[in-house]
Amino acid sequence: MAEEVMVMKSGTTKNEDGDNILTLSRTYDFEGEKITKLDFSGLENLTAEDMIQANKVVSTSGSVSIIPEQDLYYTLVIASRTTGRPIEFFKALKPKDAIKVKNIVTAFFYGTE
Repeated sequence: MAEEVMVMKSGTTKNEDGDNILTLSRTYDFEGEKITKLDFSGLENLTAEDMIQANKVVSTSGSVSIIPEQDLYYTLVIASRTTGRPIEFFKALKPKDAIKVKNIVTAFFYGTE
């Protein structure tokens, strides 16, 4: 049976289970693994504690943001926690993909697609 997939405005797809899958603009070779997609379904499991920890990581780096949920580094830290991929992977993304990741996380926080 073919899996039903909806393409969302943010560039993610939602399969019939409601999982958020981002298709990257290229294949990334990270630690011997070829990565073409990221699964953001873990966003639904985030807690305020995750957000606090992400803030601490960003603050420790010396970065300051008035609205952290719109800050690129903060959203990449959240993406790392959500997908289980290390922050180093997200830091190596090309700008087009980094902005896609930022947009997915920000849209999740604000409840928009």
